[in-house]
Formats: sequence, structure tokens, C-alpha cells
Amino acid sequence: MFQQITKGIKVSVKTVFNGAVYRGHQQNFAFSYFISIENKSKDTVQLLERFWVIHDSLNDVEYVEGEGVVGQTPTLNPNDQYNYKSNCLLLSQIGAMSGHYKMVNLNTSEEFLVTIPTFQLTTTPTLN
Repeated sequence: MFQQITKGIKVSVKTVFNGAVYRGHQQNFAFSYFISIENKSKDTVQLLERFWVIHDSLNDVEYVEGEGVVGQTPTLNPNDQYNYKSNCLLLSQIGAMSGHYKMVNLNTSEEFLVTIPTFQLTTTPTLN
């Protein structure tokens, strides 16, 4: 599991390889990632936007950004936790994702970025 805490917001990530799939005539490798966002601060916060950088071992880079996550902009009171699952396709068997969430502190109206830790996507465990 990969974890990062930014301004009292803890982001944890687990990944699963779902197998090879074909999109047209192109083989892709399907991954799911499970995100847990915990508000360990004393303030109420809301997730507004997401930004992802997705790399694969073929040096392909994809950027994904938009409002909320999986169609939601969750509000987290102190000690609340929000969980969601999403997916991505890679052209290679190994890749990585990183990014950030834009959040707002609803007590102060301050917007801030929460780091999503870099995590690996791999079809099988890879040893260095």
C-alpha cells in the first residue's frame, strides 16, 4: 500500500492487475486502483478536482484532470474517510501513476493541493 499525508489529508492506494484486454486491435493491460482519503485534520474539507500523470514503461504519458472523482466531490468532516475505485489501461505491463487532488477547507475557504503518492502498476511483482 502507498500512503501520503498532506495538510492532514491521508491518501492511501492499493492496486490490482485485471488482465490483458483488447481495444480494437491493440492489447492493453487493465489495472484497478483503490483510493482511501482520510481527513485527519480538525477542519471540514471538500475534494474539488483531480489531476493524474500516468506513465508506462514504453515512455507513454497520459494526463487526466477534471472535477471530483468518479463523478463525486465528497465532503469530509474531521475523521471521515472516503473510498473509491477506478481503473486505467496501459500499453505496457509496467507503469506508474501520481498526481494530486485540489481541495478546499470549508472552514477557511482556503484551496490547497493534496499529493497522491506515486504508485506502481505491474502485471507481476518485479524485482530490481
